[in-house]
Amino acid sequence: MAKIAVIGGGAAGMLAAGRAAQRGHEVHLFEKNNRLGKKILITGKGRCNVTNDGDLDAFLDNIPGNPYFIYSAFYRFDNQALRQLLLDMGLETKVERGNRVFPVTDRSLDVVQALEKYMRQNKVALHLESQVEHVVMKEGKVTGIRLKNQKELPFDAVIVTTGGLSYPNTGSTGDGYRMAKAAGHTVTKLYPSLVPLKTAESWCQELMGLSLRNIAI
Repeated sequence: MAKIAVIGGGAAGMLAAGRAAQRGHEVHLFEKNNRLGKKILITGKGRCNVTNDGDLDAFLDNIPGNPYFIYSAFYRFDNQALRQLLLDMGLETKVERGNRVFPVTDRSLDVVQALEKYMRQNKVALHLESQVEHVVMKEGKVTGIRLKNQKELPFDAVIVTTGGLSYPNTGSTGDGYRMAKAAGHTVTKLYPSLVPLKTAESWCQELMGLSLRNIAI
């Protein structure tokens, strides 16, 4: 049995922590916010677009760069496995236009609570308001983590699930990139993916702001 630290309490962190604990490891999840899943709560306009009901090829076709890099991950835990996990935790899902999958309750909070239940069932130790500053390494091997208060904790392995830079207000401030670089990984230039259009002109502010469906530029 290994002692594992998971950094970040979003969807990836909760799933990773729950699964690692389910496999018999001692797992501790560290989240710098005072609650889990802050980004989940605002996705899908508060309804949480959990996944898509398409097949594996459809997922690979929509991955930028080299999609086969994550082929094995999709193969081991696909969209149907995720829906089944949520169902096992008491949350049913439904498929809407565009094969988008939402909870039948239309509440993103229910998705967070289902993932929290998954962790509780597998006895994950949760540490809220506990910001990790650094992944401690000795002789090229991970040995633990250092918190913002400079306290060091020993671990056999560390899983970094801190998200990107998309929503700083939810805690996604790029911590994972800094940790990866400090561990010797190469971090390429960062740029936004799903973003609003920005214009030099100011007249856009005077428009009505209508939301249109199935529009492309």
